[in-house]
Amino acid sequence: MQHVYIDHNATTPVAPEVLETVVSCLGQVYGNASSIHHFGQGAKQKLESARRQLALLIHANPAELVFTSGGTEADNMAVLGVCGAAPRPAHVITTAIEHPAVLSPAAHLEREGVAITRLRVGASGILNPDDVRGALRPETVLVSVMHANNELGTIQPIAEIARIAREAGVVFHVDGVQALGKIPVDMEALGVDLYSMSGHKLYAPKGVGALYIRKGTRLAPISFGGHHERDRRPGTENVPGVAAFGAAAGLAARNLMADAERLANLRDRLENAVLDRIQGTGINGSRWGRTPNTSNMYFDGIDGEALVIALDLRGFAVSTGAACSSGALTPSHVLTAIGLSSERARASMRFSLGRSNTVEQVDALVSALEASVAHLRRISVHA
Repeated sequence: MQHVYIDHNATTPVAPEVLETVVSCLGQVYGNASSIHHFGQGAKQKLESARRQLALLIHANPAELVFTSGGTEADNMAVLGVCGAAPRPAHVITTAIEHPAVLSPAAHLEREGVAITRLRVGASGILNPDDVRGALRPETVLVSVMHANNELGTIQPIAEIARIAREAGVVFHVDGVQALGKIPVDMEALGVDLYSMSGHKLYAPKGVGALYIRKGTRLAPISFGGHHERDRRPGTENVPGVAAFGAAAGLAARNLMADAERLANLRDRLENAVLDRIQGTGINGSRWGRTPNTSNMYFDGIDGEALVIALDLRGFAVSTGAACSSGALTPSHVLTAIGLSSERARASMRFSLGRSNTVEQVDALVSALEASVAHLRRISVHA
């Protein structure tokens, strides 16, 4: 049986061109990028070449990029770093649908006395910028809003929020992990101060990410050691991972528009077929203003985890719209935040398409969904 991967928002396979870069670096570029000898300088060149490739993708100055271990570290560096450099009392504005990589450090700061406002987004999953303006206080030091939601794919009005934050003199951080490589990302056009990125969402390996830090943005360190990454992030750089991230960024820059158009067509084909052929279904969040590869749908009367397993047995890897933690199924905080009941949140599925997916695979997925949903509904009636 052929297995089809439709869970690209969770992680992506390493692209062949990127894999070549990793293997080459692991075998040949083993110097420490901080060393001044031949081997160290070879590693340094790879590091800076990747920095330029990523900077080109996001229209930034390479000197404003700091490489990290991934999106979570980049988010923590931004949220904790801004608040660590700010006077108290301090206030942070974020949303109720952020990734835990933002919500968890925010909760940590709250326990330490920082005031946190978590804005609601409504059924569309899209934040109203006026809500940010209304939440501002004299002591507000940070606004943190994700660019594209990992579960819904909804894209936030980042440039408009950036203008509001700039007028108030407040630092603006954006979690861009699910946006990079899927939609155009331009630091100058967006006007943000901090932007988090992750390699493994972009067909690069896991364990590498980056934080864009606009020149002049004050950040307190969250870890301590040597003078790597312009004193922003200590620790010997992961040169093979960084080089792979750079190669993936170059690949994304070349293929972004073509990939986006093709994946949006596949997503719409999937949604239209499901809505037409399976009763008791619908789309969570806005159908407009989404990343082109992402669809989140509910299947009433179904347990999402059971449907994931049923589809896996039929050869399709997808994910549930609910988070599974320590074996206990709890409703997704994103789906409940946009107004879904716990029951409907648990009956929701996320489909995230990628470069390898085809029309034939989407059509086969719809047939597998139709059969699986019918079977699960039938056995739940008799249970």
